[in-house]
Amino acid sequence: MTSLTVNGTVREVDVDPDTPLLWVIREQLGLTGTKYGCGIAQCGACTVHVDGTATRSCVTPVGSLTGDQKIVTIEGLSPDASHPVQKAWIELDVPQCGYCQTGQIMAAAALLQTNPKPSDDEIATEMINICRCGTYNRIKAAVKRAAEINRG
Repeated sequence: MTSLTVNGTVREVDVDPDTPLLWVIREQLGLTGTKYGCGIAQCGACTVHVDGTATRSCVTPVGSLTGDQKIVTIEGLSPDASHPVQKAWIELDVPQCGYCQTGQIMAAAALLQTNPKPSDDEIATEMINICRCGTYNRIKAAVKRAAEINRG
């Protein structure tokens, strides 16, 4: 059994230590907001926070995590969409197809946690998740808007 703290709750899962965190989150815990995109940590659809750091869960084996590390998924970021990033995403109607957006939101929330007022260049450098619909301008605008809401 592996002990994980996910969205503030300690969960015990019986999986091989090499199982990617993504599959534990989706299949064992039933939290399907975190998406599978590429499986090689390139697209970012699977982004979650591990101790506040944006982490690609598709390549993170559960055996590399400890029970005291705090894992946050999109469901745990804010269940009522009150997080500043979620508010900005809604306000600016960021998603097109929406598939990558949970990963984008988690990456943006981690960025703003460490850099509450990022420049355009810093956003471009840090927000490297792939959006097949090309909503990058709306994503950048939403990150800036979330920073304003945070200061607000």
